[in-house]
Amino acid sequence: MQTNEPYRGPLAGVRVLDLSSVIFGPYASQVLADYGAEVIKIEPPAGDSTRHTGPSLEKGMAAMFLGSNRSKKSVVLDLKQPNAQQALYALLERADVFMHSMRPQKLAKLGLDKDTLRARFPRLIYVGLHGFGEDGPYAGLPAYDDVIQGMSGLADLMDRQMGEARYLPTIAADKTCGLVGAHAVMAALFQREKTGAGCFVEVPMYETMVGFNLVEHFYGMHFNPPQSGAGYPRVMAASRRPYRTTDGYICMMPYTNQHWQRFFDEVGQPELARDERYANQAARTRHIDELLNLLGSFVQQHDSAHWLEVCDRLEIPAAAVARLDDLPDDRHLRATEFFVSLQDPSMGEVRFPRSSVRMDGAQAPLAMPPRLGEHTHALLKEAGLSDADIAALQPAPSKGH
Repeated sequence: MQTNEPYRGPLAGVRVLDLSSVIFGPYASQVLADYGAEVIKIEPPAGDSTRHTGPSLEKGMAAMFLGSNRSKKSVVLDLKQPNAQQALYALLERADVFMHSMRPQKLAKLGLDKDTLRARFPRLIYVGLHGFGEDGPYAGLPAYDDVIQGMSGLADLMDRQMGEARYLPTIAADKTCGLVGAHAVMAALFQREKTGAGCFVEVPMYETMVGFNLVEHFYGMHFNPPQSGAGYPRVMAASRRPYRTTDGYICMMPYTNQHWQRFFDEVGQPELARDERYANQAARTRHIDELLNLLGSFVQQHDSAHWLEVCDRLEIPAAAVARLDDLPDDRHLRATEFFVSLQDPSMGEVRFPRSSVRMDGAQAPLAMPPRLGEHTHALLKEAGLSDADIAALQPAPSKGH
């Protein structure tokens, strides 16, 4: 059945109240917004700290905030005040999902603990974005991306590969856990469609990242007794990196027996494909570091264009290394309209990378991230508060010094 109605996304009609801040929770709720949910960001009077992180054209609308808060609404509530707590309760009457990243101990003082809210709103999906699972000895400890990267083994992987414990140069734990949080919310919503009841969803960063890292790195420890220590050798090899050519870098990945046979034929060393160290996948894994160093010694003899042509001809996966600054001009990303420009009355053109997911070729439209408190009056009015009630919630102006 065709309709002239604009595409709104599979989560259209779902209302999410998100009390989280920084990246973990906001990234999770941005994914829900990308699928069409109405996400209402509940902020303290000072706003999310990312509003002031990075370059900006307007106070409170800095780059880090733009990156994880598109297509949302903003309501300012000082939840230390009883009337603000009641205002939040009014918003919860029509909410499907309540998300927070506060330590559970703090929520009980605000009347926002899971037992209280679930008793009053039995269809509510209550989501705790925690650092650690509530039933373990680390429960309630503060957790930040750097800390979780260290605790979950990521820094150890860097030490094994580079000889120095380091963090990945991306907010890997926050973003990975945000994606897990988003799909957990969608699973809970699907369950509610079948049962009619909400549930408590807990997404602990520590356990999530340990599980993420051990997908391949639990390795021989799956068995009892262990058949090896933890760590998949191929991806930990010090020589696993982009290969230097005469004019830049290229990513090449001969992987199958056929790939290596073709490559060794191409470089005039067909006998290497029969070398017992490289003849099959298991042998290559045991000798991966020397194999990749050997690969690099051949690659450094020609320019990147040469190797791109060779790999295309031999059907070996390969690509040139891209600079982050150049991605907006990538021909594939331009063709798929991955980057979206929005016109803002104050800031002019503002660009965003959009969700990669399409459903029947369509994606829910993007909207600008909200100004601090931009939707406070309209949403609280809709929830039944009077103009006087809403005015009473506004923080008193700070006194000058």
